[in-house]
Amino acid sequence: MFANIPSQYLVVGSTVMAIFMGTVIMFARMRSQKKPVNPKKLLIPPIAMSTGALMFIFEEFRITPLQILEAVSIGFLFSIILIATSKFEIRDNDIYMKRSKAFFFILIGLLVGRILLKLFLSESFDVGELAGMFWTLAFAMLWPWRIAMLVQYIKLKKRLTTA
Repeated sequence: MFANIPSQYLVVGSTVMAIFMGTVIMFARMRSQKKPVNPKKLLIPPIAMSTGALMFIFEEFRITPLQILEAVSIGFLFSIILIATSKFEIRDNDIYMKRSKAFFFILIGLLVGRILLKLFLSESFDVGELAGMFWTLAFAMLWPWRIAMLVQYIKLKKRLTTA
């Protein structure tokens, strides 16, 4: 699939895309804090991201069980940081994400870390294989974080309806 494209172009192109997507996500996240949260808004991102698993249909993106374990482990560790910095608050009888200055820096840190890792690892791994590993890492980070947020939301919603 990528055989005719020099790997340095793939690394540069995917890095530019990562910066673009990271920036879009940060702005979307800041805007979403101005609106009430609901379960759909919490679960749609990981469900939508799950379509990315279709990349594994192609041989270039497939990764070994050990690479899956590594990516999932790192993703889960990063999710703990996101869970710790994601809080809700009740305003005007609705539930909102609480603004966190740390969250912005964590997202920037994750983006920069991802770019540096990709540039460093692109010499050791095939670009497609690396994409599969980073997708797995991101997916393993997103699901626990969003499930934890949903649990928090449900607890607050119960408290709101019983008050």
